[in-house]
Amino acid sequence: MIRILFLALLFGPFVGSVKGQEEASSAQERLLQRGDGAVYVVPVEGMIDNALARYIGRAVTDAQDAGAALIVFDIDTFGGLVDAADRIRKTILDATPLTIAYVNKNAASAGALISYACDFIVMAPGASIGAATVVEGVGGEAAPDKYQSYMRGLMRSTAEANGRDPRIAEAMVDETIEVEGVSEAGKVLTLSTTEAIRLKVADFEAETIEGLYDSIEVNVAAVVNHRVTRAEKVLRFFASPIMQSILMLMMLGGLYFELQTPGVGFPGLMALLGAAMFFAPHYMLGLVESWEIVAFVLGVGLIFVEIFLLPGFGIAGISGIILVVGALLAGLVGNVGLEFPTDESVSQAITTLAITLVLFVVLLFSLGRYLPKSERFGQLVLKPELASSAGYTAAEFPSDLVGAVGVTVTPLRPTGIAEFGGERYDVTSLGEYVPSGSNVVVRNVRGGRIEVRPVKPENETSAG
Repeated sequence: MIRILFLALLFGPFVGSVKGQEEASSAQERLLQRGDGAVYVVPVEGMIDNALARYIGRAVTDAQDAGAALIVFDIDTFGGLVDAADRIRKTILDATPLTIAYVNKNAASAGALISYACDFIVMAPGASIGAATVVEGVGGEAAPDKYQSYMRGLMRSTAEANGRDPRIAEAMVDETIEVEGVSEAGKVLTLSTTEAIRLKVADFEAETIEGLYDSIEVNVAAVVNHRVTRAEKVLRFFASPIMQSILMLMMLGGLYFELQTPGVGFPGLMALLGAAMFFAPHYMLGLVESWEIVAFVLGVGLIFVEIFLLPGFGIAGISGIILVVGALLAGLVGNVGLEFPTDESVSQAITTLAITLVLFVVLLFSLGRYLPKSERFGQLVLKPELASSAGYTAAEFPSDLVGAVGVTVTPLRPTGIAEFGGERYDVTSLGEYVPSGSNVVVRNVRGGRIEVRPVKPENETSAG
């Protein structure tokens, strides 16, 4: 008995190593029987987003149309959007050719889900796979359990689809699951190359992607390195979450400052440019639909109608704000018609929009408080050059205008023009909108400022 135990301890690691080598050889033998078609190599790099999901779909379609026998996904990513990763996962699972995930150093979070979707997983030395916990916000905090449950289900079902241990896949999401000899309870599972091969997550190791070709006897002349087009790179840049926030700030800030000044000027052009760069890339990538753009334009139009044509603030203004915010929110989610994806992706869109709105308020506060005091801003206004010490004085209106009744020539929002005794003056309403053609009475004259109020119906006879 002791002798048997001694032999087991002596040769056990060797037997395990031989078994691992046999399994790797089996995977390589299956790949050698893939057929005579070309091998397509598709890069999966950077953040996983909807633009990347669309590119992966195009790459797989190109490979299938060309009769490829094998698609190799060259993966190096720390993760990204779960809904985008799910789209990529479905695309890979439905692909006709055999698929290999070559983990070129990192397949973290959503990258692990994409790797699990492939028929084979090959890892480079020093690579890692796992840590697929769903996080939210800029702080990287773990999302609520319903999102973790959804991700666990994706990892489990994807592992089962390709004959891998679903419990190990779930341990990459759920920190309460323990994997003996690798990860204790309380820690999310991340596997090294050696551990992944031992646990049958990965099939074998290859130092480089060229080494992978040698292992499965790929004719290099039959390798097609699929590439992202320049247009897709530009579109993906503008579709990134950071650029989405910046472009929304351009839209909202430009629209706000344009409404504070008459005519169409630089703020309006900035808002228009921001809207074009926000919606156009998403529309070209198929992530924004026509109704969302129409809703945004209609919302802006209703806000302008409320401000310039209708008194007060009512249904048109509220409806315009709802349409603008709703269109921006829908533009952040890859919906189809009125069908939206999982709660997790909608939650991420709401978070992005909320952060942008908070930044917008902070920006307005900062500009209003500090910009007028800055030296650069002082060079744009007349304040330093029109001091009374330099001999400049403001035009003063006669004080006998107080109590005079006139008619507004233009709407007062709150400033505008009114006519008194055949003379026109710039006037200011005391805090309320006054339509053109309304009777107003002068309540105060302060230097170059005439303050007026609408004439109440009962006062019109006594004033006349």
